[in-house]
Amino acid sequence: QVQLVESGGGLVQAGGSLRLSCAASGRTFNNYRMGWFRQAPGKEREFVATISRSGGSRYYADSVKGRFTISRDNAKNTVWLQMNSLKPEDTAVYYCAASQIIGVPYTANLYDYWGQGTQVTVSS
Repeated sequence: QVQLVESGGGLVQAGGSLRLSCAASGRTFNNYRMGWFRQAPGKEREFVATISRSGGSRYYADSVKGRFTISRDNAKNTVWLQMNSLKPEDTAVYYCAASQIIGVPYTANLYDYWGQGTQVTVSS
């Protein structure tokens, strides 16, 4: 089992920044590729970003590329999502997730553990 707890969400004006954190406990953190997803009201959960076990490779959704950065520190069992130049359409509940697969997990069904989510609201 891996327990994930997100923090750092909040209300921010368009153009602003937020940094989300996800603290992991339980099994060895660096055994898992980590990802961030988001879900807006009435919409399906969508992929945002993922990072490899070592942190050496990162992939982003086109909608956030160039604005968001995913990072991790295996010594601290933590993954972050730095979000810059936020837009109202970034408003959603953001979820941290852990995956055991070997490839690049772009879809929610490839993740094994999830956090409870943190709300991000971007006002125009």
